[in-house]
Amino acid sequence: MVTRVSDSVVDDYPDASARAVEKVIDRVDHHCARFIELSPFATLGTVDAEGFPDVSPRGGGPGFVRVLDEKTLLLPDRQGNNRVDSLRNLAANPRAALMFFVPGIEETLRVYGRCRLVPAAEVAADLTEFGKQPLSVLVMDVERAYFHCAKAVMRSRLWDPGAQVHRSVFPPMGQVWREHTRGVSPDQADSEMRAELALEL
Repeated sequence: MVTRVSDSVVDDYPDASARAVEKVIDRVDHHCARFIELSPFATLGTVDAEGFPDVSPRGGGPGFVRVLDEKTLLLPDRQGNNRVDSLRNLAANPRAALMFFVPGIEETLRVYGRCRLVPAAEVAADLTEFGKQPLSVLVMDVERAYFHCAKAVMRSRLWDPGAQVHRSVFPPMGQVWREHTRGVSPDQADSEMRAELALEL
């Protein structure tokens, strides 16, 4: 059983191109800022004190992550499942990564930095969305940013309507939760769950 990535395997890869190496910058420039302004969805990567990783989806209207300046991003933290895994991780290790997606654009944007959590009232920006203020705001001090090439999204056909999966090919989530948790979760119709989620937006 393989327990770690072998250095010899990594060494077998060819050197990265000059563009792949040189594209990394230490700030959010005007292209990055425009991409974030267009993005309604991002993933937040964090690591706990023991080094166990976590990736959390984050979404809102385009530009829900606010660019305060070229070194600072504001990520509003809204009502979720209240596990607060990402927030607990950041309390132990402030380093985080964001990957931004824009529907219709095959490139993605990766931004790395150190984060701190502050009350929404302490932020000099109106982050109201869906008629609500965020519960708190994640402030990222940007250390690195770069655009990731389109290959993965092209291969996946992520934005291709012809590749969209019909909802009927996967079981209703009420059934999934019930079986996934071995009966701990109550049986609930998908329409009822989605209606509850809509109220929490």
